[in-house]
Amino acid sequence: MVDLASVGVLGGVFLVVMALGAPIAIAVGTAATATLLLGGSPLPVVTTISQRVATALDSFSLLAIPLFILSGQLMNRGGAARRLLEFGKALVGALPGGLVLVNIVGCLLFGAISGSAVATAAAIGGFMIPLMEEEGYGRDYGTAVNITASTTGLLIPPSNILIVYSLASGGVSIAALFLAGYLPGLLVGACVASAAVVLARIRGLEVARIPWNTGATLRSGIAALPSLLLVVVVMGGIIGGVFTATEAAGVAVVYALLLSLLVYREISVRELPAILVEASATTGVVLILVGASMALSWVMAFENIPQGVAELMLSLAAGPIAVLLVMNVVLLAVGTFMDMTPAVLIFTPIFLPVAIEMGVDPVHFGVIMVLNLCVGLCTPPVGTVLFVGCGVGETTLSRVLPSLLPLYAAMLVALVLVMSLPELSLWLPRTFGFLP
Repeated sequence: MVDLASVGVLGGVFLVVMALGAPIAIAVGTAATATLLLGGSPLPVVTTISQRVATALDSFSLLAIPLFILSGQLMNRGGAARRLLEFGKALVGALPGGLVLVNIVGCLLFGAISGSAVATAAAIGGFMIPLMEEEGYGRDYGTAVNITASTTGLLIPPSNILIVYSLASGGVSIAALFLAGYLPGLLVGACVASAAVVLARIRGLEVARIPWNTGATLRSGIAALPSLLLVVVVMGGIIGGVFTATEAAGVAVVYALLLSLLVYREISVRELPAILVEASATTGVVLILVGASMALSWVMAFENIPQGVAELMLSLAAGPIAVLLVMNVVLLAVGTFMDMTPAVLIFTPIFLPVAIEMGVDPVHFGVIMVLNLCVGLCTPPVGTVLFVGCGVGETTLSRVLPSLLPLYAAMLVALVLVMSLPELSLWLPRTFGFLP
């Protein structure tokens, strides 16, 4: 039986601390502590919360996150973004939509090797938004395309958020999740590209195409090949059983370091301390969120909150699709004010048992959840990619929003397709033997 007082304290304290402007990790930890204080004295409560945070971070799988963050930083600073963008330009620049498709393909390729939507928005947007403005597409439109396309890489491995979901779900296979993200990620890119090209035509913005040049395509492809091979090395090793996802992250760091220092030669040994500090700062933010959110998840389980939510939703259920629709509406709302990592850590223990009870595969549900929250990265008031994109594009939300709305709709179409067609997520993991 759910204690309504506990639910009220948990939700109320969380919202109040958030409203005061505290970091979300502080809000999560304070809410968890306040809820336990209802039934215990301060010393045991603080000790319990501290133990749950420490236990959450004592995970071999979690080591993959700082390592993939570091490999992404190395690739970002080491010249991979520019080479991938040149390859994308040569590959699709001659197609209808021209630079629109270049922007989207560049985001997809770089997102797949960096694992960060924010890094993708900054790296690709810094090149493409001014170029699209020069060619007549407009800075606001180019910014909108860049913002939505930057999220596609979160579904295509190596993806830190899928690792976080694996942790929150109690051990869903990271390799299966990585494979499951490929087709949905490509589908999101295709939906955003279709909507962006149509929007450009309606507005009369399709003004630039890059003539096809076989030689330039081959040269840019060869230059980008070492960067693209990072994904091949990581996923090939995992699928082939050569190493685990965590060991693959270590391999990715070594590969990115050698590539940036010895092949591309765009960073020097002297720059490595600054890169390590930057990666450490990002890692620190993520791990504090992980620890606090996992403590909150334990408190919710202790208070039987997930079971209560599951019973309520199942009693009102009209079928799996109806339940998934309700979950998606909640997650879309949550995504407008909460960042992706805490949202995954907090809501996975609540929603996953319901999804499993309704016959939804946990791997499929993880892809649905991440894709849903990708929309939140592009929406105010918290959408980090939205504000990074506007900053890089040197424009404002009010000017970008008219172009963003049709692209939001395209992402929602992709979400509905992925939710309705489980094989989009499950076909590759089953083909490679990671799912029955």
